[in-house]
Amino acid sequence: MAETTPGHLRLAPGIEVPQAALTFSASRSGGPGGQHVNTTSTKVELRLAINAICGLSWKAFDRLVILSGSRLTADGELIMTCDESRSQRTNRDLVVERLCELIRDAVAVPKARKRTKPSRGSIERRLEGKAATSDRKKTRTQRPDVE
Repeated sequence: MAETTPGHLRLAPGIEVPQAALTFSASRSGGPGGQHVNTTSTKVELRLAINAICGLSWKAFDRLVILSGSRLTADGELIMTCDESRSQRTNRDLVVERLCELIRDAVAVPKARKRTKPSRGSIERRLEGKAATSDRKKTRTQRPDVE
């Protein structure tokens, strides 16, 4: 979360976003806090147009869209909120850290699944189990109806 070039926020290695693209707003938060909750705006909402993120590859961008889920609007704006703390500054730092985690997860290339073939022994054990179940059901006798 360190600034690299003036006016930009570093989200992950090689990935930045202009500070002007980040829009923070504060609102009243629910939860414990007594009268303090009713008078202060500590819940922080971060809005960011994902097209403003510099340094993302197309594949990472696609993964970001998938990982964002319902936090992404139809206009391509990412909305993240935080109201864990009673401090607006702490919530602001937490929401930026969550954004960085989301970007890091999108940049990470998932490991490709390697198709495997069942072993010969496992196939034989499965077929033997099926045969045993079939034999058990064949040997069952019909109970006479008791009236």
